[in-house]
Amino acid sequence: MRILVIEDEQRLSNIIKKGLLEDGFAVDTAFDGEEGLYLAESETYDVIVLDIMLPKLDGLEVCRTLRRKMIRTPILMLTAKTTVEDKVLGLDSGADDYMTKPFAFIELRSRIHALLRRSTNETSPQLTLSDISVDPLKHTVMRTGVKIPLTPKEFSILELLMRHKDEVVTRTTITEHVWDYNFEGMSNIVDVFVASLRRKIDKKTSHKLIHTIHGVGYKISESP
Repeated sequence: MRILVIEDEQRLSNIIKKGLLEDGFAVDTAFDGEEGLYLAESETYDVIVLDIMLPKLDGLEVCRTLRRKMIRTPILMLTAKTTVEDKVLGLDSGADDYMTKPFAFIELRSRIHALLRRSTNETSPQLTLSDISVDPLKHTVMRTGVKIPLTPKEFSILELLMRHKDEVVTRTTITEHVWDYNFEGMSNIVDVFVASLRRKIDKKTSHKLIHTIHGVGYKISESP
């Protein structure tokens, strides 16, 4: 899954990015409101982490602009302001959640996962289909009770498919959600990773879950 962090404090931005990368996310960063707005409008993100106090364009205006343009990416606002009025102002601008600085990264991580669940109407922290279970917080995958080790990219692709189970996910969508803005890779990189994922998920069972939709992309489903 792909996150945009718009935060002008470079040390804090680097800490957030490092933690999210370790958690398996693809992460883009922006250090002012104008750059952040440009990326948010031109790229596809699963969650935006947005500071309020930004140079060039503040976070409230970034959020309002995105909502006016019908960009519905979940937004988690960060700010040093702690009054109820400030929180209400942030939420009224279109943000989905609000955190005050300083904060523990583990809470930020949990709130991001909660926004991801909310955006795909998931009610449980675990993603399940048939005999497979994916836990995004613990980064574990179980099938028929057996733990399956995956690389970070394989896990991200599986998580994306599971959040859109029974739906066709195009190769372009996978690229946009799993790799960051600087990605320059092979044209068949998605097929390579899905083939590896399929070997780990489906090879030892007759009940295949990952299906190729020729000329379009992939889906995870109990039926082709």
